[in-house]
Amino acid sequence: MRLRHAGGETLHLGYCTNVHPAEDLAGILGQLDTYAVPVREAVGSDLLGLGLWLAAPVAAELAADPTLRRRLRTELDARGLEVVTLNGFPYAAFQAPVVKQDVYHPDWTTEQRLTYTVNLARVLADLLPDDAARGSISTLPLAWRQPWDTGRADAARGRLDQLAAGLADVQRDTGREVRVAFEPEPGCVVESTGQAAALLSGMDTDRLGVCVDLAHLACAWEEPAEALERLRAAGLPVVKVQVSAAVEAADPEGGAEALRRWVEPRFLHQTRGAGCAGLADPADPTYAADDLDEALDRALPGPWRVHYHVPLHAPPEEPLGSTLPVLRAALRALFDGPTAGCDHLDVETYTWGVLPAARRPGTDAELAAGIAAELAFARDELVGLGLTAERTVSMGVTR
Repeated sequence: MRLRHAGGETLHLGYCTNVHPAEDLAGILGQLDTYAVPVREAVGSDLLGLGLWLAAPVAAELAADPTLRRRLRTELDARGLEVVTLNGFPYAAFQAPVVKQDVYHPDWTTEQRLTYTVNLARVLADLLPDDAARGSISTLPLAWRQPWDTGRADAARGRLDQLAAGLADVQRDTGREVRVAFEPEPGCVVESTGQAAALLSGMDTDRLGVCVDLAHLACAWEEPAEALERLRAAGLPVVKVQVSAAVEAADPEGGAEALRRWVEPRFLHQTRGAGCAGLADPADPTYAADDLDEALDRALPGPWRVHYHVPLHAPPEEPLGSTLPVLRAALRALFDGPTAGCDHLDVETYTWGVLPAARRPGTDAELAAGIAAELAFARDELVGLGLTAERTVSMGVTR
């Protein structure tokens, strides 16, 4: 769906499809009917944005065949769906039974990651709505933090230069601008905005920037306005925002039994105690663990924030909570002003299938309803900041 900022800018709000397992074109088209159309109808909008996830094989297939790209664009248009952003973080098999650290491979030291991302840019250029100002692709923040040395850092920097050149080629060939956004994440080479400023400054910021995931920002215990100012001062544009919330435990010892119910085998749930705030290395083991079960076993000092995306409209029951206050503070810092701080927003709760059993949707219809509730929540938060919802239908009246 689209919103308009008081300063006149159009903002695109959608949901990220990495929550769905499809990895070929037939499966992707099927998920449009199973999930995306019911979500659009449930939020009462005649146009719904998708942060599409394309695994590497189907991205390569689409990039090589303009007929397939036109087909996908036609299928999206026919269903009232638009794509201005892609999630290029997971390379493949993101909903496999066990993902954990596999999601960080191949990383930005490799040719595979470069090829995948340029393929995505070529696909996105043909999917963009005619009136979209630009497209965006989010990607991993270089690599997992270990192993990392000068040689790997130099290799990654070379790939980023090649990426900028590849994006320039796409723009020359298609006339459409696509930018790539590196997404700080707990445990990675770039976990915090301070690390982003130190390690990403100097890249081609006309084509490359940062994706701010609000759950990740919270887990680094960063204050949103200060973090965004840090990026601005470093000359790093906020290309995309992942509208997400993490689990918070004010008293991890007292909430240990509740936290154990959130331990699961598919994804990493990096856990950070408040003591990591302001550290040059937020992954310092004094205050950090690479997964929730490790944090529980080591009894990290609290309070904790856990990299576990939770539905925006349905935070965990007490004694746990979510980082919604951080989300709200970040949205205020981005949009409660004369100009919009970003024009691409994605609701990215990819964890619906691994939530504790009592909170997990049991049917496709329940999942679609949950995604719709999250999108409505995000829309209402933005409208509360003075943005205007566009192209939406409510009670038969367009507003």
